Amino acid sequence: MPAAHRRIVGACCATHATQDGLTASIYVLLPVLAQSLSLGFAQVGLVRAAHAGAMWLLELPAGIGAERVGERGLLVFGLLTAGAGYLSLSVAGGFHGVLLALFIAGCGAAFQHSLCSSLLSRGVDGPAVRGALGLYNSSGDVGKLMFTAGVSAAIGAGVHWQSVTAGYGTIALVGGCALWIALRRARAGAAPARGDGVRDAGSRRDWGIRHRAGFTALAAIVLIDIAVQDGFLVFVAFAMLDKQVSPGLAAAAVTLVLLGGIAGKLGCGLLANRLGTVRALVLVEVLSAGGIAAVAMLDAPAALALLPFVGVVLQGSSTITYGAVSDLVHAHRRSRGFALIYTMSSSASMIGPIAFGLASDRVGVDGALIAMALAVLLTLPIAPLLGRGLRGV
Repeated sequence: MPAAHRRIVGACCATHATQDGLTASIYVLLPVLAQSLSLGFAQVGLVRAAHAGAMWLLELPAGIGAERVGERGLLVFGLLTAGAGYLSLSVAGGFHGVLLALFIAGCGAAFQHSLCSSLLSRGVDGPAVRGALGLYNSSGDVGKLMFTAGVSAAIGAGVHWQSVTAGYGTIALVGGCALWIALRRARAGAAPARGDGVRDAGSRRDWGIRHRAGFTALAAIVLIDIAVQDGFLVFVAFAMLDKQVSPGLAAAAVTLVLLGGIAGKLGCGLLANRLGTVRALVLVEVLSAGGIAAVAMLDAPAALALLPFVGVVLQGSSTITYGAVSDLVHAHRRSRGFALIYTMSSSASMIGPIAFGLASDRVGVDGALIAMALAVLLTLPIAPLLGRGLRGV
């Protein structure tokens, strides 16, 4: 890989690690916020949905805007805005202040997934793009692991959650400045020159989708998949608390899932190259359903031991689905294609925690986990439709 491409991959991975690390910190903070603000499970879902809702609003405009102004400035803007959101969270005095702060942070988080994915997909074509996207996806999980472990360690040491969020906000602000310098040196992500194919190819209303039925099937799978992923990450700590584990160990449950996700997002990209997209997807979805159900039914030690495996299959499916975007969307419109899929992902991140939060209030957290396992299986009859779309292109 040329040195310039390596620098771009490094910048994208660092951005992903920071943004996803900030987002994942919410999962560890939620039990603390729930205790501090006396929140019910549905309210916990709303707190998470405020962040996801902002991402939902801006993912698509970010992808389209990059075609006109380039990815560089928007990526830097995203990190700076996310940092401002976490600094605001550190001084939030109540429930509504927390919602507003996380909405601001979510606005910043919207400016990375589709933009970085577009940069990477232009540098790597064919089957190898899944490996590049797998590396990018796994870097997000490295960030999640580092940031959530930092929150758990800080809270366990008696550091107030406001101090933790202030520190993380500062990291994002510094990271935004470093990203600007790195992308300028790599000469990447600048505004397209007049006459550039990315800007001028096709009509502005052309989304570049090569097989509409296949792309629709992919979007439906992502919606179900991410709703369950996010719901599981939000409520797995509460499930462990119900099994009478300590609050510190319950918070570590999120880290265990994310640890498995690092291996899953790398490994599942390779699995898709070997087995094919549909076969690999069906395998990991079946294993995900079984793993989630087992966590609900097992006692605390066995459930904790199983969590890294659940992370492998539950989060590894994202590499398989996102990798299919490159096959279903023309190269000159991939920023839009990724933006559409990540908008669907953000919708799921907003819907999942609320829906499973309501279920937890009615039937308990373990009952909600069983509902998640059943929901994952809904992807199985859709997978053949995706396969037809991939064969059609």
